[in-house]
Amino acid sequence: MTELVAPGRVVSPGEVAGQIHNPVLTGFHPDPSILRVGGDYYLATSTFEWYPGVRLHHSRDLVHWRPIGGVLTDRRLLDLAGRPDSGGVWAPCLSYADGTFHLVFTVVDWYSGGFWDTPNYVTTAPSITGPWADPVPLHARGFDPSLFHDDGRSWLLSNACDWRPGRSWAGGIILQEYDRRAASLVGAPVTIFDGTVAGFTEGPHLYRRDGWHYLVTAEGGTGWEHQVTVARSRQLTGPYLPDPAGPMLTSLHHPDLPLQKAGHGSLVSAPGDEWYLAHLTARPLGRRGPCVLGRETALQRVEWTPDGWPRVEGGVPHERVEGPRLPPRPWPRPSETDDFDATRLGPDWSTLRRPPSPDWLSLTARPGHLRIHGGQSPSSRHRPSLVARRIAHPRAVFSTVVEFAPTSYQQMAGLVAYYNTRNWHYLHLTWRDTVGPVVDLLSCRRGRLRHLDQPVPVTGAVGLHAALDGADLRLGHGAPEAEPTWWPETFDATILSDEHATEIVDGVAEVWGFTGAFFGLWVQDLTGGGAYADFDLARYRPQ
Repeated sequence: MTELVAPGRVVSPGEVAGQIHNPVLTGFHPDPSILRVGGDYYLATSTFEWYPGVRLHHSRDLVHWRPIGGVLTDRRLLDLAGRPDSGGVWAPCLSYADGTFHLVFTVVDWYSGGFWDTPNYVTTAPSITGPWADPVPLHARGFDPSLFHDDGRSWLLSNACDWRPGRSWAGGIILQEYDRRAASLVGAPVTIFDGTVAGFTEGPHLYRRDGWHYLVTAEGGTGWEHQVTVARSRQLTGPYLPDPAGPMLTSLHHPDLPLQKAGHGSLVSAPGDEWYLAHLTARPLGRRGPCVLGRETALQRVEWTPDGWPRVEGGVPHERVEGPRLPPRPWPRPSETDDFDATRLGPDWSTLRRPPSPDWLSLTARPGHLRIHGGQSPSSRHRPSLVARRIAHPRAVFSTVVEFAPTSYQQMAGLVAYYNTRNWHYLHLTWRDTVGPVVDLLSCRRGRLRHLDQPVPVTGAVGLHAALDGADLRLGHGAPEAEPTWWPETFDATILSDEHATEIVDGVAEVWGFTGAFFGLWVQDLTGGGAYADFDLARYRPQ
């Protein structure tokens, strides 16, 4: 028997307190930025085309984590309409200075064809829960920004993007002073690090310890060759020399490790000078197979060598890590079922490309139900109506009960297993001429639509179910309290992976796969009439 003790992970009774079990954030949680303020630890992760922008988790012992929502919650703070798949918010950095939280982030407007449109912003708040100020634009020279605060001054770091044919897009790590009071950049940027032979240098974070400046970067791309590189300098502006021992962390030479793609890290210190590295990782199906859960967040213990280099044991990611010498501080167990009794969505839910505003979503119009008005088509990058939660386990069941009264085949509502606009499996209610309301099924694989055309007539409320088992996905329907009738076909869940979603044409990315798989509640009304569906509950059960 297992017990769900923290969002994103299942542990056995009797697990040793103080032991970190990786990944600590399972499912789509890449590019972690970790921060300690007093006795509280925070993780900020990338959200790409999903609201709320920049997902936050909170811990008091580095072992137990809970979601506390997001930072960029409405269009005042973030506009994602029209952003490409795996565009939007990349690699945020959370920092703290002068009693104020600072968040810098990139909004990737475009990345295809060799060009990069990557404006960077900063927002601030007196508390981790806000209110967050209107974002201030910084520069658009590259992405993955971070702020380094030291002795009353601050500096902005990022990579630089080079669009010129025949050159690497990774143009080095740049540094520029940032005036916190004026909320503006000062002077010209300086290139402080060109990277190592691993290439693709990005994700910079800067720290100072014992008279050294330590530059932590991500290199090797975000796939199997990913790594964390550490370089140091006595001077802020360099030169920065890489650790002669090689990468601080990588799984490149260990393809059978459970944790792969280890890279993109940031450091945090616990009391007693105990240090940890937060980094992204992924768990493939088989030996470097597809990663349906996307890129996740893990923690590694860091030890400092006598000559002042931070190292992870073996330079590889570990599933179990000794936690800091702190009393265990677990959070209450989350419920598996959302009955939609609250007046706002809980922190496990995200919405696609538009925030959960009253013009298309309501938890009060019919108390105890989530009402979703139909949006644009499944291919839309502007006004979709999708409320979804991350798939956080290799085996899980997701169920909902929906009431929908379609009057046209252009109206659909139901349950979706979703990766992006080009890859999904959709079990839904719609209208069939001469039959009336039916349960039907659509599937999309790299933009190619498949209609299974086996409609089942239904009346009233309908239970819809999805069961993930590694690479296999089953979809079923039935009366709300009855056992589901499973669709006779088993569906390919690997189309919901980063590896499948990425589409490279002539060596140039046309579509990136940087997110992860979701279970969601999806409604379309292509008549433009805004027909709505009422969802009575949603239940997510790890298996």
